[in-house]
Amino acid sequence: MSLFGKQKDEREGASGAPPAAPTEQPPRAAWEPQRPVHSDRVHAKGGEHVATIGKSIAIKGDLTGKEDLVIEGTVEGRVDLPDAQLTVGANGTIQAEIHAKSVVVIGKVTGNVHGSERIEIQSTGVVKGDVVAPRLVVAEGAVLNGAIQMGGKESASAARPTPGPTPGAEVRKVG
Repeated sequence: MSLFGKQKDEREGASGAPPAAPTEQPPRAAWEPQRPVHSDRVHAKGGEHVATIGKSIAIKGDLTGKEDLVIEGTVEGRVDLPDAQLTVGANGTIQAEIHAKSVVVIGKVTGNVHGSERIEIQSTGVVKGDVVAPRLVVAEGAVLNGAIQMGGKESASAARPTPGPTPGAEVRKVG
């Protein structure tokens, strides 16, 4: 009998071999998160992660890329994401010219915003500058101080005044 009150054969099994080690999980790839993904984390279509600039990060200069981006920090300069969505988070402050496929403003933007597909300004969003996009969504409570130019790409480049709403343009007030 051992010091712990069990006989040797109970601890080691009938074969005399030590008990099997608990099954190990397969090793993680370097890019996989080491902790569970939180529900407040922003995801792109298909469940992929979005690049994030945290609230303690400040960038001065040009920012370019091909993947969706969330900015919670401060950016001064130019943001160019022609094939991706830019989200200005609640803590985000941008003083820049923005060009992106889609732009969602939850925080503050000072500068012109160009969206090749759409621009959305949520209820806490503030935009001080001109917006150019074929579709614009402005939630109740949002602030937009600047000119609005909507319509297809041809109307954005022609810059001609048109009586009444531009055909195909969509303005929705949410809330």
